[in-house]
Amino acid sequence: QVQLVESGGGLVQPGGSLRLSCAASGRIIRINAMGWYRQAPGKERELVATITRGGSTNYADSVKGRFTVSRDNTKNTVYLQMNTLKPEDTAVYYCNANAMLRDSLRSYVTWGQGTQVTVSS
Repeated sequence: QVQLVESGGGLVQPGGSLRLSCAASGRIIRINAMGWYRQAPGKERELVATITRGGSTNYADSVKGRFTVSRDNTKNTVYLQMNTLKPEDTAVYYCNANAMLRDSLRSYVTWGQGTQVTVSS
């Protein structure tokens, strides 16, 4: 199995910054794509950013230019640097990973349990 643990969430004022981390552990052979998603109360979960093992990225239009996703393959960790935060960024942020596991012939998609980000004055 694969475990994903997010950290770095909290309360921040509009215009502020936060850096989220997501560490993967378990019987991992290789992690392919990783990503960040978020879900605000009463809304559907939405894509924030994704990154391939080789470092190619894509972002939701709402965060492009403000957020940066990166990863450290030696640590099986993905990061999300969030700058110029807005109240509409308030949500629970979830980490996602597609990983090849030991003694398995297929990849698995795994989700973390989320970390709360609140942007408010």
